[in-house]
Amino acid sequence: MGEARRRPAARIGVAVLAVATVGAGTAVVVAQNRDWHVDATTSGVPTSTATVVRTDLATTIQVNGTLGYADSSLVANEANGIYTALPAIGAVIGRGQTLYEVDGQPIVLWYGSRPAWRALGPGVTDGPDVSQLKQNLVALGFLHTANAHYDTATYLAVRRWQASVGVPVNGTVGPGDVVYAAGPIRVAGLHAALGDPARPGTLVDATGTEPIVNLSVPVTQQYLAKVGDVVRVTLPDGTTTVAGTITSVSQVATSAGDGQPAPTANPGAGGNGPAAVNVTVRLANPAAVASFNQAPVVVNITDQSVHGVLAVPINALVALAEGGYGVWLLDHGARRLVGVRAGLFSDTLVQVTGVGITAGMTVEVPSS
Repeated sequence: MGEARRRPAARIGVAVLAVATVGAGTAVVVAQNRDWHVDATTSGVPTSTATVVRTDLATTIQVNGTLGYADSSLVANEANGIYTALPAIGAVIGRGQTLYEVDGQPIVLWYGSRPAWRALGPGVTDGPDVSQLKQNLVALGFLHTANAHYDTATYLAVRRWQASVGVPVNGTVGPGDVVYAAGPIRVAGLHAALGDPARPGTLVDATGTEPIVNLSVPVTQQYLAKVGDVVRVTLPDGTTTVAGTITSVSQVATSAGDGQPAPTANPGAGGNGPAAVNVTVRLANPAAVASFNQAPVVVNITDQSVHGVLAVPINALVALAEGGYGVWLLDHGARRLVGVRAGLFSDTLVQVTGVGITAGMTVEVPSS
């Protein structure tokens, strides 16, 4: 075949670019503008087309995290006997529900911040623990009002509650008859097995019921994690992502591996790894992670972003021999090379600006 016909060289305005890699994307900064001669030849490479779009672009950093649950706590047993029923790991227990059994008697979960420390029955002195007991009886529908006094109405309400759960009806609630927690708990671990002797001490490792993500962000990138920022969390299947919001950023840096605060003068020295801060993420759709427990996840935190900019596929860029970039614009069969300034690179798109470039135009890209 003969030599391909050559179009006349075109003179266009392009940019000399300084390129810096940032996070997971590449930001391109314009250094200066010059005019360059471009030999606009046909390449013979199979091509397709794409549309210039106006969109938002962002680059992200990826940080490994762990899916877990907030508000860890320990639940103690105060009853003596034999454990005849224990909750399943992962079970969620709410107010009025049986947490476990001792000698066949249910030990029920109630809500409150004060641990049970004395038997509450007729003649007991007034106190905040009495008020806490009565608040639970009100919430469960056995009493109408709550105060700090154990009166006849309280006595009768306790008896009605005892009859409903199948424990001895005597009008008195002992320290081992109920367990108090701040709210619903999720059973994360047990310190006894069925048939073990029940003795006072820790029985259940508990958490709250809301799944969260914990991650350690290197102190050099701490500025990227701000309370209120929205992130994307990739679940262990590698394909499903859910939105989340950063709810806390620790003010104390620790050295990975030892959990101790990093030295102030040189945060990375003296520990077993680079210094990092703990960040907590709350998920927008907790139901999406219901099947996971203590699972590794990847959190995508936005590094740079631009909004409402023109963008083309990255492979639409033509690297010009004298420096800079251009794109081939197609218009009713006409094909012309136009110089562009490249901005933020994000995934498959790149921000572009140039004279005559508008949304909706068609650009040439290599065929996939």
